[in-house]
Amino acid sequence: MSGDMAEAGSTPITPEEPLPDVAYAYDGTLEGLLSAVFEAYVRREDPQDVTAQAALQPRLGQTVRFVETDMERAVRVQRGIKRVCGHAAYDAVMRASLSDDPSAGTVVYRFVRYAMAAKRPHDCTGCRRRGSCSGPMASSQPTDSLGCSGKARGSVLNDLAHPAVEPLHRLVRSVGNERHHMVQFLRFEHLENGVWLARCNPKASVVPLLMDWFAGRFNTQPFIIYDEVHHLAGVYEGRDWYLVRTDELDVPDRAAEENLMQAAWKRFYRTVAVEARYNPELRRQFMPKRLWKNILEMHEDLPGTELARAASLRTERLWRG
Repeated sequence: MSGDMAEAGSTPITPEEPLPDVAYAYDGTLEGLLSAVFEAYVRREDPQDVTAQAALQPRLGQTVRFVETDMERAVRVQRGIKRVCGHAAYDAVMRASLSDDPSAGTVVYRFVRYAMAAKRPHDCTGCRRRGSCSGPMASSQPTDSLGCSGKARGSVLNDLAHPAVEPLHRLVRSVGNERHHMVQFLRFEHLENGVWLARCNPKASVVPLLMDWFAGRFNTQPFIIYDEVHHLAGVYEGRDWYLVRTDELDVPDRAAEENLMQAAWKRFYRTVAVEARYNPELRRQFMPKRLWKNILEMHEDLPGTELARAASLRTERLWRG
């Protein structure tokens, strides 16, 4: 091709020089982040920041590249990470990318560069806990406490002292904690069309991590989990689930028996409560107040309600003696 161009009198196109001070901006999705990683390898650049476009704050004198999401490139990066670094490393990358931390993209990019260069996949061959262990990133405990044996100890995920690995563990742990909160505090309501709906407002986009868990339990019931913060809905129709991005969720009215069931649940919650052990500070510690708006039983326990007024009266009696 270059010979033909020379004969025609044209000059060959030279590749663009790598930029020293550059930031990559992507659309905030996992596919966009993997596309940015691919772009860095193609251009032979080492961006200072890889950030979702909505959270990007360029540094002084920094050049910004806006990377378009390319599914083919994203799949190539996904396969490369799994092949060279192992499935556990890719699972960690996927979970960390769901964090709302503005540095999540940069953390994932730094880890991928380090892991691909190290070429040390997580290998559970010969481990006696393969049937019960879901990988070193599945627990909030240190990796060694999982009891992994053999070649698994050579995984890059265990290099906690490395500056490219520790931040990834921190993000994965944070996303895992948020998923655990959602599993505990999601409240479904029955709609008149037979679908069950749950709204949530997590600090990380954890709906993709919730769908398999709830689909295994509502395997015969269609349901929707809607993330009001990230405008993402997980839809399960009885066989498989998929994700839908939407700013508004237009749903039918509640089923006829739903109001009765909600009233029964609130009454049960009040009945089992032990007034002598009322501890609002401890409850806020285990049940973050930011989640109360979508927790049915907490609607009557917000400040100004009967229980809050009763607690205030008890405190006043203590001060007055």
